[in-house]
Amino acid sequence: MAHAHHTRTIRRTLRREMPSTVGLIADAHDFTAMTRYRSFVFDDHATYLRQVDGLLRSLAAQGAHTTVALFDPDEFTEFCTSAGLDPDSPDSRTRFTAELAAGGACVTYAGQPIDSLVPQLINTAVRKATWEYATLVLAEAGECAECGQDIGRAAFDSASNLLLTLLETAGSGTHHLVCSVPAQKEHLIAVLHAHRQGTDPAHIDETDTAQFVSVLAAGIALNSAGGLVLRTTEPGCPDRLHGWRLHHGRLDPLTEGEVFSAYCTDAETGDPLSPEPDVEYRPGFPIDQPDNHH
Repeated sequence: MAHAHHTRTIRRTLRREMPSTVGLIADAHDFTAMTRYRSFVFDDHATYLRQVDGLLRSLAAQGAHTTVALFDPDEFTEFCTSAGLDPDSPDSRTRFTAELAAGGACVTYAGQPIDSLVPQLINTAVRKATWEYATLVLAEAGECAECGQDIGRAAFDSASNLLLTLLETAGSGTHHLVCSVPAQKEHLIAVLHAHRQGTDPAHIDETDTAQFVSVLAAGIALNSAGGLVLRTTEPGCPDRLHGWRLHHGRLDPLTEGEVFSAYCTDAETGDPLSPEPDVEYRPGFPIDQPDNHH
């Protein structure tokens, strides 16, 4: 009896130490694409999401570390074709999910409800795709015809310096930055949160920073138009909004009126939006930056 109890204890310990990956079909259209497989037993997306939610809760209750990966039917089909697998098979789906754990868009399950987990997962996938495209732009930028400099690397260095200078000049507070760059096939958008106390260096997430710098660098490498906005929040003060225009690899400050217009215009319709209460619209402040040549 003691032996059986010891065996169960070992199994529970192993279960906690074996990470799990759950593939999640987040989009209703993608879910419909999977229903063509007879081995895929679900026929209603809402029911499927409830079942996944129950599975995740069950794994968490067992102490398991669980990663949720975005399951894309098109990528699954390509995976099966290249690996010579039958896509209408639970085993094939399991193998694909294991691959996703290594390189796909994933989030860690921490007990969040499914209606929070789905947009979190989609947002992670979008940011990953944006980073990959921006990185590709930099890799394919080539060399400067005049000086032989690697354009992508120079643009990344320039974008890194611009971000550091911007955060240094912005001072203390919680900063929310958004960089928007139109590229050939995608409109690239990157978001970065930073917190700075007094004169201490800003606290920023390394991965988010790399993504943000890559998007800004892609705009510099492509000599693209673009924009960057900064929102600063400090206790007891109105939020401050600043903006810059990306032009010839430089961030040129917007005027107060241009910042107001950027925030108070509907991007899709062009209709005016009401100004936010307790918010100050300010011009972009000058940023010390070298001239870019490539």
